[in-house]
Amino acid sequence: MDIRHSAMGTASHSNIEILERFQSKTMRAMFNIPPHISNKYINLDLNLRTVKEEIENYSKNYQTRLDQHINQLVTELQGEGSLRYSRLKRNSIPDLAIRFAEK
Repeated sequence: MDIRHSAMGTASHSNIEILERFQSKTMRAMFNIPPHISNKYINLDLNLRTVKEEIENYSKNYQTRLDQHINQLVTELQGEGSLRYSRLKRNSIPDLAIRFAEK
């Protein structure tokens, strides 16, 4: 499953789990995979990443782009001493790489 929208990372855990269930059901239907085979092995055999892995990868790439940015003001947006504006329980894009490691 391809995550192209940056708001995808701010989705709740339950919505991400729904997307992962949809992904596994779709792969099972497309390739006629029997139910006794684990989703883990389906992802490994088909070279697929889970939705959580895609979100982590997107976040890491975003951090890399910020680190290498030409504008000095952009590089000051991250790290210690930077201002963090947060509202509700939404995750910021830099925090997505560690979001699923907390549990």
